[in-house]
Amino acid sequence: MVKLSKNQQKREIIAADVKQAKQSTLGDLSFQFNIERVKDAIKPSKAIGINRIVKKTKEDELALKVEFSLLPSPASFSKVNLDLYFQEQLLNSNPLCIPQSALLGDTLEYPLPLDMKGLAEGNYLIRIEMYEPWDSGEKLNFTSKEIEVQYVPQTRAERLVRIPTVKSVAGADLTVVSSTAKHIYRDIEQDQKQEAISKRDEW
Repeated sequence: MVKLSKNQQKREIIAADVKQAKQSTLGDLSFQFNIERVKDAIKPSKAIGINRIVKKTKEDELALKVEFSLLPSPASFSKVNLDLYFQEQLLNSNPLCIPQSALLGDTLEYPLPLDMKGLAEGNYLIRIEMYEPWDSGEKLNFTSKEIEVQYVPQTRAERLVRIPTVKSVAGADLTVVSSTAKHIYRDIEQDQKQEAISKRDEW
């Protein structure tokens, strides 16, 4: 057995300490990395989904209703932008305030009535873009959906226009509701009507 000098023994000790320190550091990094990966894995991803665009043509009006979903839940969002394009031209941009209510279900809806007076007969392309606005101007969780609408004017206008106008909706931030909430509000309204009729009969 070769006898090591004192200097060689010191070098061996130092080398062993360095090796052990590296292994400990790599182990710590691996542990931390695994923790971060676990956090990322259990963190639910956010997404906006446009389920469908419902259209209904009235006299000189096109009533649009955008049905959409916010995943994993509406509570994950505070603001969402909804942009309406008509024939590739931005017609209206709506910042939607999402109510944080237990009545909100999975599907939400937002109405967009268009004044079509003065538009010629034809097929028109409508696109809805939705996203979560960011301070930097970036559009997070962006999604879009297009439909083609065939429009036949019911009345003759004195002058023609190229694009429609969006009719104002009173309390726009309150019009974002779910189908569940609509049924609850409808039941409440029916109960109030029945109660009013009962009181009138008692008089």
